[in-house]
Amino acid sequence: MLVEFPAALLVAAEVVVLLMGVIWRYVLQTPLVWSDELASILFLWLAMLGSIVALRRGEHMRMTAIVGKLPPHLRAFLDLIAIAAALAFLLFVVRPAYEFAEDEMFVTTPSLEIANSWRAAALPIGIALMILVGFLQIFRFGRFWTSILALGTVAAAVAITALLGPHLQGLGNWNLLIFFVLGVGSMVLLGVPIAFSFGLATFAYLALTTSTPTVVVVGRMDEGMSHLILLAVPLFVLLGLLIEMTGMARAMVGFLASLLGHVRGGLSYVLIGAMYLVSGISGSKAADMAAIAPVLFPEMKRRGAKPGDLVALLSATGAQTETIPPSLVLITIGSVTGVSIAALFTGGLLPGVVLGVTLGALVWWRYRNQDLSGVRRASGREIGKSFLISLPAIALPFIIRAAVIEGVATATEVSTIGIAYTVLAGLLVYRQFDWKRIYPMLVDTASLSGSILLIIGAATGMAWALTQSGFSSLLADSMKALPGGTPTFLAVSILAFVVLGSVLEGIPAIVLFGPLLFPIARQVGVHEVHYAMVVVLAMGIGLFAPPFGVGYYAACAISRINPDEGMRPIVGYMIALFIGTIIVAAVPWISIGFL
Repeated sequence: MLVEFPAALLVAAEVVVLLMGVIWRYVLQTPLVWSDELASILFLWLAMLGSIVALRRGEHMRMTAIVGKLPPHLRAFLDLIAIAAALAFLLFVVRPAYEFAEDEMFVTTPSLEIANSWRAAALPIGIALMILVGFLQIFRFGRFWTSILALGTVAAAVAITALLGPHLQGLGNWNLLIFFVLGVGSMVLLGVPIAFSFGLATFAYLALTTSTPTVVVVGRMDEGMSHLILLAVPLFVLLGLLIEMTGMARAMVGFLASLLGHVRGGLSYVLIGAMYLVSGISGSKAADMAAIAPVLFPEMKRRGAKPGDLVALLSATGAQTETIPPSLVLITIGSVTGVSIAALFTGGLLPGVVLGVTLGALVWWRYRNQDLSGVRRASGREIGKSFLISLPAIALPFIIRAAVIEGVATATEVSTIGIAYTVLAGLLVYRQFDWKRIYPMLVDTASLSGSILLIIGAATGMAWALTQSGFSSLLADSMKALPGGTPTFLAVSILAFVVLGSVLEGIPAIVLFGPLLFPIARQVGVHEVHYAMVVVLAMGIGLFAPPFGVGYYAACAISRINPDEGMRPIVGYMIALFIGTIIVAAVPWISIGFL
């Protein structure tokens, strides 16, 4: 597709521009004043082109737990409805996006001194191309008349909602329930991509029940997608893919296996430890699991582990490591709430250890009678050799964390250092670097980043609408009025974010509710870093807990294991994670002791 090449090129360009900024500032002591500005301009184009690629590939995040259980013909029709709903939102905002870009013509960038419309033009152009791709997709995947029926169904729903508009204006804040609970909930459950569900509900709410110009929707989307700190998202996604391709993840797993492979349940401990280390590098749960599972699972199966238990533990470790820097959720929290990224990265290390211990305790119990008579213990020489091989890989997460925590580089810049380090390690140390895979990896990075960033943009618009309605102050008053003070507030937050994590995933839930709840946490005496760890861990449980958690199904897809096999074994792991989360919530020192 014609959009894939420029999207891949933009990912590569962002790496080069930011790496140049780091080198010129820290090595040559001559800062490039225009590097961040250029990176910001390219970033919005990357987000929009990546969204187009994701739409063409069907990779926009959506909840399919319910849709996937329906008969094939009904599931196929709802897939068409999902595309039609996305088209409805895009058709509504294409003109406001053009008007927004036109207004930006009068704004000049400070360093490059060019019209800001060069950046803002990414919105109308990207939306117009998504409309084209959407129409091509709906007629590609469905028969002509079935596609027409899907488009007609969505058009009828839009028309009925518009006709009800005059009656809705007098309902006041009841409209929040209609649009943002019933509306968004229905669309998400029907499999409409989360970004378009948020966007459609926000646009309808503002257009039908307020006098706010609809161009505000586009303006809020632009604000949400334009935080430079979010540039860490595509760069860490790319870094995770490079880790897997260069064999660094395999080297780390090999060292851990040589240490613990002879212990009962040893490879399960290796899985927990390897996910902890790899999560410190890639920032992408899908990349983490894809790097670890193919290395460990064959040997674990040979030792008698059941497939269902393997995928259950893999999912649990995905939730366990949500706070390990450079977690994309932590980066998002820093972006939308103003909490220090360095403090979040420092605070996220120990909570992951606590949950790892609770998982390890369950592994010990389940594998206490495992027969290891046919397993050979690695010699000291073999352990030492595997350690030397893995040393460059093990050093990377520590380099990344140290650079951010010590202020040597920002969370965005340090990802480029990690990319350069990984490329050099792959070429010079591991001699495993497939140049043919670079272009597909750049396209994959653009697609995943576009789907994430569009959610953040749409969720920012929705959060703004909720704030303007007075909902935020109402929520604040309700949360502060809860009996029991801080413990009750934390307990309610844990339960709420488990649900939000299962339905909305971590990033959109944080963008929506982070700006509302973090100020309340401060008012009731909860440290913002402590609160961040609690809600991220709670969302992780929701994200990886079946039947709704999409992270669980991603683990099943990567492991090539039927989801039904892991349903029973995962219950114990989820209980262990919940106990660990309660411990982290009850002991603030775990999160803030090293700040």
